[in-house]
Amino acid sequence: MGCTVIRHAIVFTIDDSNTIYPDGTVVLQDDRIVAVGSGETIPIPANATQVIDCQRRMAVIPGLIDTHSHSSLLRGVTENKQLLDWLPRYQLEHRALNEEDAYYAALLSYLEALKSGTTCVMDMYRYMHRCADAAGILGIRVNLVPYVADMPGKDFFETSETNRRLIETHHQTQNGRIQVWLGLEHLFYCSREAFAKAKAYADDYGVRIHTHSSEQKEEVEAVVQHFGQRPIALFQEYGILGEKTAIAHCVWLDQDEIQILADTGTAVSHCPTSNAKLAGGIAPILEFKQAGITVGLGTDGNISNNNLDMFEAMKFASLLQKVHRYDATALPAPDALRMATIEGAKLLGLDHEIGSIAPGKKADLLLVDLWQPNLMPLIWDDNDTNILWNLVYAARGSNVHTVFVNGEMVLQAGRSTRVNEAEVLEAIQAQTTNHLQRRAPFVLGNRGQEMGEVVSC
Repeated sequence: MGCTVIRHAIVFTIDDSNTIYPDGTVVLQDDRIVAVGSGETIPIPANATQVIDCQRRMAVIPGLIDTHSHSSLLRGVTENKQLLDWLPRYQLEHRALNEEDAYYAALLSYLEALKSGTTCVMDMYRYMHRCADAAGILGIRVNLVPYVADMPGKDFFETSETNRRLIETHHQTQNGRIQVWLGLEHLFYCSREAFAKAKAYADDYGVRIHTHSSEQKEEVEAVVQHFGQRPIALFQEYGILGEKTAIAHCVWLDQDEIQILADTGTAVSHCPTSNAKLAGGIAPILEFKQAGITVGLGTDGNISNNNLDMFEAMKFASLLQKVHRYDATALPAPDALRMATIEGAKLLGLDHEIGSIAPGKKADLLLVDLWQPNLMPLIWDDNDTNILWNLVYAARGSNVHTVFVNGEMVLQAGRSTRVNEAEVLEAIQAQTTNHLQRRAPFVLGNRGQEMGEVVSC
């Protein structure tokens, strides 16, 4: 990959001080960042193989990190439904899913993610060895989390053993871009034994645990009625909470549960757009942060969110907190940007490698084209600028120009450097048509919903 120099860029480092370089330079050597700072202090190395002159019209920010997503071939097919009505329809996809579906679903989802500036995804799906294949083709960084369920009637999900085998075959592969986690679908889908196996395998292999909880009020009420405890207390009893565990959603937590997460060091993946669209509610993010809980952002996937744009997720995260509290100062743009970068990296246990622009870290970063109508004008007041706020409230994925992952330029001028996008989309469309034909009998056979369907996704 050699040495790449990005110069005359507006660099948002997302370091501890949120340092911004109005006329900055970033030097990449192979897969690492080797220098970052003001342009006048960093000379162009003699061995530079590529120099990108941003002409102070591009922002450089760390790669965005989606801490909770579900690959899918489908979007816009299950609409105007609240979570508990939406879930049975969603699961029809999994009843018909095969390995080729999973591959093309991941190819679609990861390509969309990269084109909107996401360099690292936590993907909870199935047949994830094929998802790893898709990641390898596109060059994205992924954390693979198999959907594991072992309760009766849920045999169309993954098993603890397929999860274990995926760890043995794929963890830390593709030059470290692939991480494998233990995935638990939900309390209603996983037995106590499944939780115990996840904990044992996490300890044995040194990997992390991911699951869902408390996405909708009625879901929490069903858990209390069935198990006699609230979800987070049950997770604590099952022994899965800790610094290597992340829980998605956590919309309906009480103060005791928030304290349990804080005491155990358990992280939360916040999915504001999906929570709003499925009418789940607004998570108490400020209370989480005040308690010292690490909070990353997630999209929840194209099937429930309809897009994988982390710029939109940042905006939703901020605005929901403001309107919920009638407080325009709640969760300001700098905090939302940190949640989408360094805080997401902390949740994944990768903050020593990604999430900020600093010497020694992996070269995962993106160039945002600021010279576009929705991001103009560019205004400076000493070291303060409207650009930071516009990255959160005005930018969208289509403003992303260039993306580097592991030092490789995987997106240039908004197009993948690794695949022919037109050919990929043709193949995805064909696979989706085939999948929908195989899914049709399950749709016809779908008759309502049982209590076992009360589960977060």
